Amino acid sequence: MSPQARRDDLIRAALDLFGSRAPELVTVDDIVARADVSRPLFYRYFPSLRELRVQALRTATDGLIDGLAGLEEGPPEVRLRAAVRGLIDVADHYRAGYIALLRSGSVIATSETDAAIDEVRNRAVALILDALGVSDPSPLLSLTLRCWTAVVEGALLSWLQERSVAREDLDTWLVDQLTAMLGATAQHEPAGPVAVPAGS
Repeated sequence: MSPQARRDDLIRAALDLFGSRAPELVTVDDIVARADVSRPLFYRYFPSLRELRVQALRTATDGLIDGLAGLEEGPPEVRLRAAVRGLIDVADHYRAGYIALLRSGSVIATSETDAAIDEVRNRAVALILDALGVSDPSPLLSLTLRCWTAVVEGALLSWLQERSVAREDLDTWLVDQLTAMLGATAQHEPAGPVAVPAGS
């Protein structure tokens, strides 16, 4: 196995473990057992367990950002729903890392992981603004979208762990939540309402 492949394998092992256990509870012994390597080999690639945690979570956020690219086609309501479905699909694909970021990110937070999480949120907000056709959002609209991303994060965290709602119901419900929030915001916008996407 090449050095890069071995490094990637250790990161995958960590992400797998983060899916069922808080990152701060995962030890070097746990990771080397999952990856079937020795402790000396682990330290050849990562100087510390904390370094591996940061790299593993960065891998997850990079995947989220990459997965949110290229979802901007069609009429506004179609693009909006595509963006929400994309968020769900990508979070599901990187389930272990996403859960680790949202459930325990603050415990192992660094300036790098905080910046990575913010990057994902900013990308999500940019997608929604583009879907709405808004290039210069008001402060209240920006606040609305930030609040909605918090709703999405909480909903996805629960859904990834419990699967209590069908995927096709989840994306419709999340878009309906945004529609309701935009409607409330429109009543307080001095510059006039934002076009709320039509329901499907």
